[in-house]
Amino acid sequence: MTVENRCFIIAEIGVNHNGNLDLARKLIDVAVEAGADAAKIQTFKAEDLIVAGTKTVEYQRRNGAEDDQFKLLKSLELSHEQHRKLVEYCALRGIEFMSTGFDIASLQFLVELGIRRIKIPSGEITNTPLVEVAARTCLPIIISTGMATLDEVRDCIRAVRDVWQALGNDGDLCVLHCTTAYPTALSDVNLAAMHTMQKALDEKVGYSDHTAGILVPPLAVAAGARVLEKHITLDREMQGPDHAASIEPGELKRMVAEIRLIETVLGDGIKAPKPVELATRTLVRKGLKFAGEFPKGHVVSAVDLVSLRPETGLPPARLKSLVGRTLVKPVAIYDAVEEDHFEF
Repeated sequence: MTVENRCFIIAEIGVNHNGNLDLARKLIDVAVEAGADAAKIQTFKAEDLIVAGTKTVEYQRRNGAEDDQFKLLKSLELSHEQHRKLVEYCALRGIEFMSTGFDIASLQFLVELGIRRIKIPSGEITNTPLVEVAARTCLPIIISTGMATLDEVRDCIRAVRDVWQALGNDGDLCVLHCTTAYPTALSDVNLAAMHTMQKALDEKVGYSDHTAGILVPPLAVAAGARVLEKHITLDREMQGPDHAASIEPGELKRMVAEIRLIETVLGDGIKAPKPVELATRTLVRKGLKFAGEFPKGHVVSAVDLVSLRPETGLPPARLKSLVGRTLVKPVAIYDAVEEDHFEF
């Protein structure tokens, strides 16, 4: 696979740092050691994200979260200073820092930090004001599409493209197929939706995975995902809303290795013989040979020529064009048929 088609792998820390800077750094280390392209967190202020008193959803409670969504999110916030330290740490470790901004102020702060691309989360796909602010940065945009219809995805893309067109920017955009369930059952994955979106939207596609384990991400890359996002944790038994639906360090390392292997297998898409095939081709393909010994001046008929291995001589596809031609030199049986044997 060419470098430009190489899948961009995002190790999604999300809120699995549990509000702890040291834990966030350890997860960045995990992403680096596995060979991921980016380590991503989430940037938000609870008061700008949710109404106080909103209850947590079932999967969050199942994974040990308290009942109050506002209090949960408040406990998972990272300060601006903590963000800056994580940006510095990612630079030190040689991995791209990413974060999802869940509100306009958070998004603008991330832009000030120097992020290289913007991630629109599934829950904000219909938040056109936020999407338009993202588009006005002219940074590459990745859009997750969990819970969305094709029309909603189309509307979000249109909002981005309209802003870019007004600014004279032909930007880089990728839409990620996603099923918002933690974990996602294999029967709910629907990887074929990537092809549906690619065909309908004419945009790059990728996949944000919430299934258990690492079976699906390599399959998504084989199916054409250009961006792959997967939640990571140090330990699935840790307390927090997303740990149980995440993969551990060893799994992330295997997932990245399998994806890179699949890219090697996918190749560059050019249909041409590989150098390793050429010696075999010479042996197993046939070439035209003379079926007998013929003198100079002999007029060749179809029965005078035979297709035999190896691939020496003219290809069998030339047989009809040689019938009726006159030999300009004598030939022996099984001599390879060449152009210079004939009068043209």
